[in-house]
Amino acid sequence: MKDTNILIVGTGALACLFAARLAPNSEITMLGTWEEGIQALRKHGVRLVDEEGEIAYPVNATSNPAECPESNFALVLVKSWQTDRAAEQLSQCLHADGIALTLQNGYGNLQKLQGVLGSERAALGITTSGATLLGPGRVRPGGKGPIHIVPTPKLQILVERLREAGFDVEESKDLDSLVWGKLVINAGINPITALLLVPNGKLLEHPDAYALMKAAAEETAAVARALGVSLPYDDPVARVEDVARKTAANHSSMYQDVLRGAPTEIEAISGAIVEQGERAGVPTPINKAMLHLIRALVSEELKGA
Repeated sequence: MKDTNILIVGTGALACLFAARLAPNSEITMLGTWEEGIQALRKHGVRLVDEEGEIAYPVNATSNPAECPESNFALVLVKSWQTDRAAEQLSQCLHADGIALTLQNGYGNLQKLQGVLGSERAALGITTSGATLLGPGRVRPGGKGPIHIVPTPKLQILVERLREAGFDVEESKDLDSLVWGKLVINAGINPITALLLVPNGKLLEHPDAYALMKAAAEETAAVARALGVSLPYDDPVARVEDVARKTAANHSSMYQDVLRGAPTEIEAISGAIVEQGERAGVPTPINKAMLHLIRALVSEELKGA
């Protein structure tokens, strides 16, 4: 019996991956703004494509928070630039005693959610799992990675459902460590794959691409250290290499955004690292270059030139 209702905010790659994994044991509602994606989810369910073939899982999908059941649990899986909107939507449909778990990329998402929902109704999680959106409501899993969360009793049932769905969930009490641990990985992979239009694993194969990945990771780790943050691993470069290897065939979310002509999360990744580097007195020339290059790449003014 599906006795747990989970609201997933988002209809993109990771949102579809989590919906498909959770759907066999939970009632899933997906809340988004992409009308084509919502229509596909309503008609076909969320479709998971892997080496064994394609399986569709029925889900509820809507763009209207008023149509969402009052959920005790929400997974926030929208892009970082959509977090403010997601927080307002959740304020309309998250149960008064419910909790929203952000598994997003970037810096500052938890603070935005807590600013609207309250500190007790939003929690932080980090995942390095990858996924590629093949079409509206249709997703292919990328490499698997653990989900790290800051433990709270309110999340106990959601953690059980995630583990039942095959996710490796680990608990950590160091919130800043989680955020910066993922920022190192995002900074080392996402902008570079988006600029070069290559899957993650290609960064390990070309000396110049690898040099950029290594420098971006080391630079981000240096900012974290200057801020007094201990990363959740000893060697940032080895960790980025490991993620790139495990997600070798995956197209990073920023690469997918660039291909679709969609806004990217560069401000919440490289932009945040540059800002915090200035605060800590740590130079960030690689992340600053990535910030300006991605901005230029997606600029409407340059596209129209």
